Amino acid sequence: MSKSDLKLKEKLFSTKNNLKDNFKFVESDTLFAFCDEYMGFLNDSKTEREAVNSAVDLLISNGFEEYDCNKEYSAGDKVYLVNKRKSLFAVVFGKENLEKGMLITAAHIDSPRLDLKPMPIYEDSSMAFLKTHYYGGVKKYQWTAIPLAIHGIIVLSDGREVTINIGEDDNDPVFCITDLLPHLSHKTQANKTMADVIAGEQLNIVIGSAPYISDEDISEPVKMNVLNILNERYGITEDDFISAEIEIVPAMKARYIGLDKSMIGSYGQDDRVCAYSALRALCDLKKPDKTCLVVLADKEEIGSVGNTGMNSDILRNFITVLCKGFNCMPEAVFMNSKCLSADVNAAYDPNFPEVYEKKNTAHFNQGPTFSKYTGSGGKGGSNDASAEYIGQIRMALDAEKLPWQIGELGKVDEGGGGTVAQFISRLGIDTIDIGVGILTMHSPYELSSCLDVYALYKVMNCFYRKL
Repeated sequence: MSKSDLKLKEKLFSTKNNLKDNFKFVESDTLFAFCDEYMGFLNDSKTEREAVNSAVDLLISNGFEEYDCNKEYSAGDKVYLVNKRKSLFAVVFGKENLEKGMLITAAHIDSPRLDLKPMPIYEDSSMAFLKTHYYGGVKKYQWTAIPLAIHGIIVLSDGREVTINIGEDDNDPVFCITDLLPHLSHKTQANKTMADVIAGEQLNIVIGSAPYISDEDISEPVKMNVLNILNERYGITEDDFISAEIEIVPAMKARYIGLDKSMIGSYGQDDRVCAYSALRALCDLKKPDKTCLVVLADKEEIGSVGNTGMNSDILRNFITVLCKGFNCMPEAVFMNSKCLSADVNAAYDPNFPEVYEKKNTAHFNQGPTFSKYTGSGGKGGSNDASAEYIGQIRMALDAEKLPWQIGELGKVDEGGGGTVAQFISRLGIDTIDIGVGILTMHSPYELSSCLDVYALYKVMNCFYRKL
């Protein structure tokens, strides 16, 4: 190939995402310092309530105050508002009039898990168990034979609230769901589909096997012993589980993966990686031109339902309240605002190449992934970002030489998925999906790229400053 042809090829072909250049964009010390703090956030935020608490701690340490609708705010002021203890808004007010629009990043802080049923405790064959109901899109078999922890709150009959967190401290016991040994599973499991190997009603957690010791003949002595331990520690009776939100999560801490420590392994990276990156990017701002907002929402994994999910009026209501303080019309704010719907994508896995379209898929260490559209099949249930909006983003990120990529969630006919983008764009807000590529997504232990995690934070920071 001649020199002129080579130059023409360089001009015409995509030259994005040279791996060496991507790793040059950040010093390793800075990269690992950020990832260390991110992993600490993951360890402290295994439920949506805990994620809100961790977010508030981070915001307060960076000068944010609780929002007061009766107070006047000016450029540079930082506020937050917690909604029902399971979703959150955080704002840095800008120099421009609010009617010129806001810059929004929206992530979700719920993750696939197991929830306890309202009446969960039972005894069978001298063992005590907790009955569960899985939450979100899970492969049920992945939740067996791993250490589990119990997190949540219980409201007692007298109105007092008790917080439960058992299994995270090294001195705590952990819990487990049993699986069938290979020697006996040839007929019971071997010929079943993946979805049927473990049934939902088999996701029962072993919580005890020792009986309550008494001179009396007590029926269900193991259940009695478990309830007695809970009562002595927390004041709980069996009826109190009716007014409880107890979540079962993996009892594993975030760790670096690989000899080069280039990856992070942890539960709940979908979607707390985007939540943490958005918060950190917001905390960096001083007096931005436009008012900048982070939304951390609940219930995305089950359709963004309820009064803490994005398929409600929580975002509309919050922006409307802000507008009253600035005497402006919320409809004008919606029309002029831009949003990053921050949610993870499926990273290319060479062990399963048949489900990916390699040229249009997220790859590790190529930066965060923009998705013009999500949905499934013919873009069902999707937001579809405009070319104009993507063009603005391209110019801003490329000007700062930040690594980023664009991709879809697998082949067209393989499945797909949805995000909160559709619920934000229906307000008239320009919206596009962005997130890091994840391996083993929705499993109890997800993998991300350290470089992608840090680059997501830098891209969000650029979005706030340049759009």
